[in-house]
Amino acid sequence: MNTLEMVASDGLTIAKRNMIKIKRVPDLLVFTTLSPIMFVLLFAYVFGSAIEVPGLSYREFLIAGIFTQTVIFGSTWTGLGMVEDLQKGIIDRFRSLPMAPSAVLIGRTTTDVLINVVSLVVMSLTGLVVGWRIHTSLGEALAGYILLLLFAYALSWVMAVIGMWIRTPEVFNNASFMVIFPLSFIANTFVDPSTMPPVLRTIAEWNPISALTQAVRELFGNTNPMVPPPDVWPLQNAVLASLLWTALMLIVFVPFAIHRYQKAVSR
Repeated sequence: MNTLEMVASDGLTIAKRNMIKIKRVPDLLVFTTLSPIMFVLLFAYVFGSAIEVPGLSYREFLIAGIFTQTVIFGSTWTGLGMVEDLQKGIIDRFRSLPMAPSAVLIGRTTTDVLINVVSLVVMSLTGLVVGWRIHTSLGEALAGYILLLLFAYALSWVMAVIGMWIRTPEVFNNASFMVIFPLSFIANTFVDPSTMPPVLRTIAEWNPISALTQAVRELFGNTNPMVPPPDVWPLQNAVLASLLWTALMLIVFVPFAIHRYQKAVSR
């Protein structure tokens, strides 16, 4: 077995171990899926009548934002898992096994993808119930889902780095929430950036989360062709911008995370 095959095999083994853990503690997955469902119902039925989107149903505008927020919060599982494994000494057990050092990180980030797949299925069904529909081809719709998973996978590596810097799960939860929550709201996830004050509007228009949300809306056909996106490059070229952000995160944070992991286990 060559090196790449060994890394892939070991990574899948770690991913399987993580999924078994979730199976034994189903509350983790239940509350992960209940949270976005709550957001859909809250915004669709409580705030939806007060928020107007020109030429488009707010519920169709909303769902892409909920999808984006869901997979972004789902990417924090990797960081939280790394904190817990380091705290409990599980990483020390992995060190004694004949496995590739990067396998733990690959397994963790792969688990995030699997969890996000489940979340997206639940969210899609919820969206259909409240009136959301896809108006493009099957291929474009699949591309939208794949783009969400790719972006979230890349973000998982960022969270892995943060997780190896922080000592306790409680601190990681607070730190990740303080970063992700404002980023997901100062964006076009729930409202049109044009309604924001100038400074916040600029942040929202150049926010990577806005590019991803806009790309998903376009791929699902949840945009009004008579109302073009703001005249800024990331939103005018949302799919390309999302792919570039994904590639940048992978290029920077995959080797960085592996380096941090090797440093953490060598203490």
